[in-house]
Amino acid sequence: MTREGVPVFLQITDGQEMSPDLRRELLECWVTVTNAGGAAGFPFPPVTFDEVAVVADQLIAGLDPERSRFLLAHVDGTLAGWLNVRRNVDPLIAHWGTVHHVQTHTSFRSRGIGAALMRQVRHVAREEMGLEQLHLAARGGVGLEDFYGRLGWKEIGRWPNALRLAPGDDRDEILMVLEL
Repeated sequence: MTREGVPVFLQITDGQEMSPDLRRELLECWVTVTNAGGAAGFPFPPVTFDEVAVVADQLIAGLDPERSRFLLAHVDGTLAGWLNVRRNVDPLIAHWGTVHHVQTHTSFRSRGIGAALMRQVRHVAREEMGLEQLHLAARGGVGLEDFYGRLGWKEIGRWPNALRLAPGDDRDEILMVLEL
């Protein structure tokens, strides 16, 4: 039994598990988040469903229980947010993974969905994927480093002015790590 308003998590570890309805929800979330200015992999909104579908389908095709999985948060049967966690199988770096595309649908903002996803990915990475640390890169200038910092992530470096969103709007790329 689930409580109303509490996220329920689903992992997709194989592209065959992605139903057409779930794919549509994921695309709708991604388009909505991006077009609202979210740093979700498409830096120059607006984006269309077709543009996002190309990238999403590549991610879906690469899903594998050992290397890449989606973590989805549903609230009351609706996709509220999602992320992708990946590991490189190269034995030199196979002990850590990278978190990509952390998103909370705009209609679920300020309800703790992003924080819940990040707590859940910590558990999944450690307990199910056997990872020892997670990495991520965040866009500077929007407070993401504070959000992740409250969840135990540590800033380990910056690439100054690495991201050019527009002429005169250069942002740092913030590199962060979470020890599991």
